[in-house]
Amino acid sequence: MKLRAWFVTMLMSISTALASSGVEQPEAPRAARSVHLSYPAPDALLFYNEMVVEKSTEGSYFMACGWNTGYFGIQELANHHKIILFSVWDADDAERSKSAKPEDRVECLYQASDVKVRRFGGEGTGGQCMGDFNWTIGQTNRFLVRAEVTGGKTSYGGYVWIPDKKEWKRLVTFRVRTSGSPLRGLYSFVEDFRRDGASAGEIRRARFGNGWVRLTNNDWVPLDQAKFTASNSSFEAKDTIDAGFDGVWFYLVTGGQTQMKAKLREMIAGKKREAVAHPDGLPDQETLNR
Repeated sequence: MKLRAWFVTMLMSISTALASSGVEQPEAPRAARSVHLSYPAPDALLFYNEMVVEKSTEGSYFMACGWNTGYFGIQELANHHKIILFSVWDADDAERSKSAKPEDRVECLYQASDVKVRRFGGEGTGGQCMGDFNWTIGQTNRFLVRAEVTGGKTSYGGYVWIPDKKEWKRLVTFRVRTSGSPLRGLYSFVEDFRRDGASAGEIRRARFGNGWVRLTNNDWVPLDQAKFTASNSSFEAKDTIDAGFDGVWFYLVTGGQTQMKAKLREMIAGKKREAVAHPDGLPDQETLNR
């Protein structure tokens, strides 16, 4: 007991000395670090991905299908409220110019009856679709993003598989000026957006797999590689992250006592798959056109 008391006294003395010397103490992290998987792929018109959430907590975003102008996934809000979210950013200069034309903003071409569509701001601006979606731990969630290029604009449709009804549902279609760009820069991520200090100590983990893209020439190509990256915000815990491939799925994990085994910017190899005429379980053109 005397040794313990001496040790505590010594730590307090060191802390007091550092404070009096003007040396700043490092702040405790407010959030778990955001982690990403980037999928190398040619330009595409359809992006399909599956995701299983294994560990979650309030203030979590599990994003399955991201691209250079938008993102699509599920969230856990306060009181364990579960939702689905599909967002598309405005054209690059739409909010930077006071004279920006209305057509430079995201416009909504279709909206399901049970979702809400609104403008969003913060990290960029754009259009956002949100709806209740009672996903559960261990459930395989299936997402599809469709891009249609017309002139200098691209329409992005968000589709989700509804297990109870065994059917695909179109949530929303947004259109924005893109200079005629298809789907590019494909990725997934796991994010802590609660950022209250305690959230840094809570684990978020998800698996991603069976990803496919349909190219602009209509060929289907599997996504069998992923590059591991992470955000670099000063308020995030830096080392409690990891990623990898478990033999079937890619995975991302952040927060808690996670130990990093993978290297950042490392390319992770998945299971090799052959290109096919049309992957099983994906909607046909008639379903997409409804």
